[in-house]
Amino acid sequence: MSSEQVNGLAKAASAYLRSAMHQPVDWQEWGPEAFAKAQAEDKPILLDIGAVWCHWCHVMDRESYEDPLTAQIINDHYIAVKVDRDERPDVDTRYQAAVASISGQGGWPLTAFLTPAGLPYFGGTYFPPKDQHGRPSMQRVLLTMAEAFQKRRGEVDESAESVLAAIEENETFNETASNPGAELHAKLIAATLKQFDARNGGFGGQPKFPHPGAIDMLLDAASRTNAIAGTRDAALITLEKMAKGGVYDHLAGGFHRYSVDERWVVPHFEKMAYDNSELLKNYVHAYQSFGAQECARVAFETMQWIDEWLSDQDRGGFYASQDADFSLEDDGDYFTWTRAEAAAALSREELAIAGPWFDIGELGDMHHNPQKNVLHILQPLAAVAKSARVTEDDATALLASAKRKLYAARLARPTPFIDKTLYTAWNGMCISAYLETSRVLRIPEARAFALKSLDRVLDSAWSSDASMAHVVAYADGLARASRVAGGLEDYVFIGHAALDAWETTGELKYYTAAEQIAASTVTRFYDTQGNGFFDTESLPEGEQRPGVLGTRRKPLQDSPTPAGNPVAASLLLRVAALNGSEDYSEKAKLTLENFAGMVEHLGLYAAGYALALQRMIQPPVQICVVGEDALADELEGIALARFVVNKSVIRLRRDQLGSLPPALAETIPNLPSTATSIALVCTGRSCLPPVSDAEGLIAALATAI
Repeated sequence: MSSEQVNGLAKAASAYLRSAMHQPVDWQEWGPEAFAKAQAEDKPILLDIGAVWCHWCHVMDRESYEDPLTAQIINDHYIAVKVDRDERPDVDTRYQAAVASISGQGGWPLTAFLTPAGLPYFGGTYFPPKDQHGRPSMQRVLLTMAEAFQKRRGEVDESAESVLAAIEENETFNETASNPGAELHAKLIAATLKQFDARNGGFGGQPKFPHPGAIDMLLDAASRTNAIAGTRDAALITLEKMAKGGVYDHLAGGFHRYSVDERWVVPHFEKMAYDNSELLKNYVHAYQSFGAQECARVAFETMQWIDEWLSDQDRGGFYASQDADFSLEDDGDYFTWTRAEAAAALSREELAIAGPWFDIGELGDMHHNPQKNVLHILQPLAAVAKSARVTEDDATALLASAKRKLYAARLARPTPFIDKTLYTAWNGMCISAYLETSRVLRIPEARAFALKSLDRVLDSAWSSDASMAHVVAYADGLARASRVAGGLEDYVFIGHAALDAWETTGELKYYTAAEQIAASTVTRFYDTQGNGFFDTESLPEGEQRPGVLGTRRKPLQDSPTPAGNPVAASLLLRVAALNGSEDYSEKAKLTLENFAGMVEHLGLYAAGYALALQRMIQPPVQICVVGEDALADELEGIALARFVVNKSVIRLRRDQLGSLPPALAETIPNLPSTATSIALVCTGRSCLPPVSDAEGLIAALATAI
């Protein structure tokens, strides 16, 4: 492979695609040109979908796509198309469904064989360079699928059509049930509790994912006056066990994507913006409701990691991800430690504390190198101090010093790649998380950065024609020839972020942006015939999407991010509470009804739906805090205590009372002219009398939640 040779990915903006620009495969980007070439040459398409953070994608690149003989087979028989799943989630979700219907599994790298029209007739995930472990080699698969296309074209076309039919049937599911309410919500809670692992925290067995939507669902249920039994323990134990496990980065903060074992010890080491935004909210919500100081610490450290590694502090915006590895020879080595490596970085006294605290032994946790340890916590610090014969205060000081030294030593290692692409939906999630954290933990810098980031997204991704782009900015100032259209998630997550910004600042421009985004979401994505929201917007009449993109999906399951339909329903309910739109309330209700007959079968993956349902069946509670002094800060802090999804805390200056959303303006009574800061608790279309003391606000909240 010559570093001078480039293929069709040289003009790509995606970091993942550009990493393959020197491969001998004649890669093309996804687009009409690639399909036109396939049809003109009557060749099948080899579709490879991966991500810059995906370890096995890079393995397959090196083993197969950088191999000259394999590349020659591909170039002779196929039109090769490579897709970044983060840049094109619309392509990824559909072909994941297609390959799952063929092989029974999906994942990354995704390898699909398509007709020139883009219909899949075979597929799988990773194919090794040689036949092994029951998997055929990549070369054998390539030659077999090329021969099938050339000599058994009828079978290929028939297979492709059956796969397309399966995808279309799978993506148009709905089981309507009218007036879903508390009974359905209770079933979703019960299904989640049934999967709770009381010993290790989390849900189910290995591999174990965080499921932040399920944690928020449980925290909401546990925070109410009529709390559901078991929900508090399930949420708090899960948060505690994750924070002690190797899935949490004990030196820098932040969470890895998931754990390969049920005890949260050995993670897949990549770190994603969306995981950390939603887990940040979980830990903040747990602190809000139950005063869990450890949760506040983890939230603060997670934000510190995002600040340092995953954010553009100068311009605003949140980067996409950090890779698991520096190279293919590095299998988590950046994040893990041998006993000798730890001893080289620490004093004897520090190692005597950090060694047992982080379970750093001669025999570690990693299969590829049994000497490598994943830092995780198995025992209380008091027990470690006792064994080391030091006071707990001295152990605390030694541990803090050890963590600083270990982190400094880690920073001297080659650092896994940061994808500095700013994706719109993930930025919306991070902005909301930062705004919530800034208010609850009183971090004004986080508030300022969140607002700067939101302003950048609205300026760069939101257009004058009320359309949203999927990408705010690529790394290094790169740009595509044409922008990637935003999907449902891009619209609704930024809509929520704008509402969060309005509640935080009282600046009407953010409410106006949210209202405009909600209106555009309905126009572009709502199914007026079958209710609910599609993930991609409708096309002008006569225009067609390539491949299976003509199949429109209605995302319902939280995997890996909160699903688009529940998030859209929640957005409409929030806007309706402020502008009085009965149409929005009705569309939200119809959206939730659309899936109510089958959603209880989704288990953990229906948590986002449960949160939206709770927002619908519980009346909106709005606490308006008016003032700019220490009393107003105190009232806001009291109002923020206890996380429940149907509660919003709105901070206003007196001069902002004349520019409020219409329904709220009608609800708030004439306020006394005194300059004293006040709080009003409003439920539905009525408000309790204003209060200006802590006891009065606590009493008012007790009647509303």
